[in-house]
Amino acid sequence: MKKIAAALMGTLLLVGLARADEAIVGTWKTIDDETRQPKALVQITDNGGEYQGRIVKLFHNPDARCDQCDGDRKDKPIQGMTILWGLKKSGDSYEGGKILDPKKGKIYSSKAKLQDGGKKLEVRGFLGVSLLGRTQTWERQ
Repeated sequence: MKKIAAALMGTLLLVGLARADEAIVGTWKTIDDETRQPKALVQITDNGGEYQGRIVKLFHNPDARCDQCDGDRKDKPIQGMTILWGLKKSGDSYEGGKILDPKKGKIYSSKAKLQDGGKKLEVRGFLGVSLLGRTQTWERQ
């Protein structure tokens, strides 16, 4: 009986760990589309079922400001800025969010999906329909 209970506990623990790996919550390394070099670390948090991401580290030019942004973000430091918000889990993906491109100062609709067993996150920014946009692959840290 003890062996069965231990096996059951082990199975439940593994299932719990697998589910934890499936969440987008955590720190992700972004890769620059042009240079293919690491660009920033984005920390994604869960705020009551809505996920948001904040830049916690810029690898190059950590003092950069969002000079192309409008409103409250205008000329604010990019490091520390929330650039992803409003994502909600929908099946095996996250949808309905917005993402800011600090380089251009533009806000796009966004969605995300885990890949490679939760080690990578495909983040798509788009205008209108998802076909009109671009996808970045972020790496879990």
